[in-house]
Amino acid sequence: MLAFPCRRWEDMTLKIGWMVGSVCFLGLFCFGIWQSLLLPFGDRIGPGPGFFPFWLSLLGGTLALVLIVEVWRMPADGQADRLTPDATAIRSMLAVIVLLSASALLLNTLGFRLTALGFTALLLPALGARSLIAIPVFSLVASFGVFHAFYYWLKVPLPIGMFGI
Repeated sequence: MLAFPCRRWEDMTLKIGWMVGSVCFLGLFCFGIWQSLLLPFGDRIGPGPGFFPFWLSLLGGTLALVLIVEVWRMPADGQADRLTPDATAIRSMLAVIVLLSASALLLNTLGFRLTALGFTALLLPALGARSLIAIPVFSLVASFGVFHAFYYWLKVPLPIGMFGI
């Protein structure tokens, strides 16, 4: 068993939980690196199917290692509580999960533009944005602008939806 120099039982169990979670993420990203190396890294026109998974897994693995070191070095004077999110952070995390789930369910029905418009218009206030100008401008650019760039310029097929928007 790992020996953490903690005075309180709660600190020790919290640190062990974070350490186990971080090691699991590191294992997941190592698996991703291994699997991406089985795919071609490049092809005749650019990056191949193994390019982005490799770099994303490498980045995630590096961040998991940083988290492992950070948790290991956490002082044992009751400051392990800073690893747990507060109520505002939990609400933000739940908002992201709920909105992503709803977007995944509505993407084919409403299309990319309307789904992205609703997603960003609801997500920004949930994450703390309060500007009555920035929220609608960003939502419009993030939905219609990104759709235009990907659909027309990059020729990526995105769902149109039942309203044709």
